[in-house]
Amino acid sequence: MKSQRSCSVWLFTACLGILSYNATAEEGAMVEDGKTIAIEYTLKLDDGTVASTNVGQDPLSYVQGGEELLPALQDSLAGMRQGQSKEVMLAPEHGYGFVDDTALVEVPVDMIPEEARVVGARLVGRDQQGNEQFVRVREVQTDRIVLDHNHPLAGENLHFDVKVLSVE
Repeated sequence: MKSQRSCSVWLFTACLGILSYNATAEEGAMVEDGKTIAIEYTLKLDDGTVASTNVGQDPLSYVQGGEELLPALQDSLAGMRQGQSKEVMLAPEHGYGFVDDTALVEVPVDMIPEEARVVGARLVGRDQQGNEQFVRVREVQTDRIVLDHNHPLAGENLHFDVKVLSVE
């Protein structure tokens, strides 16, 4: 009889422990500033084209409130809990901005490597301060090449499907 009672007390305690653990895990797993968040995402454009995804790959980790992720996307993920999914649409002004025609620069064709003299080619250069600059070849002319300093997704509505995998 004594062993049955001990067993009942142990089962009751174990059940309370599990309930307590689950409740604590849910309560503590909220996306908040300063926490490290791991997400799975797919980014699509208006026409349904997948621009980027990490589904089936390593999660994207970032610190909520930091500078690694678009601020508007972080704002929309705030308050979510581990395991939750959400669809988020960001207009250009909340994503990578609008296309800026002043960010187009013409350079002599001989400044660009021959294999990169193709529309859509991506190049990395340095500005006068030594900072890396990413550009795309927008137009190829006989003696000039037009380089585009805009972000490749500038002017696009961004459609994210996001799942919060972990919150630490």
